[in-house]
Amino acid sequence: MTTPLRFIQVGTGGMGRYWCEMVWPRLIQLGKAIPVAAVDIVPEQLVHATDLLGLDASKCYTDIARAFAENDADFMVVVVPPAHHEAVVDIALRHDCHILSEKPIADTIAATARIYKNVIAAGKKMAVTMSHRFDQDKQTLERLVASGEYGAASYIVGRNTWNCRKYPAWGAFRYKIPHTLLVEGTVHHFDIIRALTGSNAKKIFAVTWNPPWSEFEGDANALITLEMENGIKVMYEGSKTNTTELNGWGKDYFRVECDLATVELDQRNIRVLQDTDTGERTITEKQLAFQEVWKNPWLAEMFCDWLRGDRPDHPADLEDNIQCMAILFAAIESAETGQPIEVQEFLQKFLG
Repeated sequence: MTTPLRFIQVGTGGMGRYWCEMVWPRLIQLGKAIPVAAVDIVPEQLVHATDLLGLDASKCYTDIARAFAENDADFMVVVVPPAHHEAVVDIALRHDCHILSEKPIADTIAATARIYKNVIAAGKKMAVTMSHRFDQDKQTLERLVASGEYGAASYIVGRNTWNCRKYPAWGAFRYKIPHTLLVEGTVHHFDIIRALTGSNAKKIFAVTWNPPWSEFEGDANALITLEMENGIKVMYEGSKTNTTELNGWGKDYFRVECDLATVELDQRNIRVLQDTDTGERTITEKQLAFQEVWKNPWLAEMFCDWLRGDRPDHPADLEDNIQCMAILFAAIESAETGQPIEVQEFLQKFLG
């Protein structure tokens, strides 16, 4: 039996608890990974590592430097706020660790570029858990579009709208983030759009705002147009402040207009609409794809298999995810300047 990969989890509260409870126990049981230490600046949050991962209290730290100094690990799991990602990644690289990180790579494009260049220079592997794209319904839609059965795609319409206008319906910390909708929500939809179009972004124009009834401090609404490098056009609507939730988290709306059919995802249901030459319409409901796990449990398993050489790549590795970050921060730049942004030129300004 192959020796499990050793990991240190940094951040055990909030989403960190989710990782301790929902992600690692299965991979520990499969013999693919084993925790050697956990870190959190709030001592009380470390109980999730002891109770859910079975770590001894002596392997739970509030000092990240000490955790890495006292424990050998193959990789680190980053589950801390984005503003702290760069500092945590730097520590992992100094200790020759690969990195599996919650999104986004970092909280600014400059920090994102530094992490990208440092990880590449160190020769380490890094993946980002863009969990939303790897959910069952989005994966089914992506596979249907990629099959070619419905011809080439022309344009895509996407929507994700909630009623989270009152604090703290969407988690207290998100109400203080500038461009909170884009950073905490739409970044996932940019990732899905790249997958559905099979392309990186060429140009983006974003309008963001915060209505007077919102309790967010940053912009929580957006209307966005995208042109992809392969010519596919995209229209996107996002809001956290609507009075009626039309397509909330995990219940997204995406409509892909193809040569031979309209392929539509709505509320986790997928249907294909086709009109014949005589004007008759057929509507076919599609069954969602099935596999044992989705989202972060699947992403973490693929990461372990990637490190062990059991798969050649990871679908959300650093090279892939830097393009999602390019769209995200180009959208913020567009919203703040009122101008369309050439996405690849914007990215290269920071990558050099």
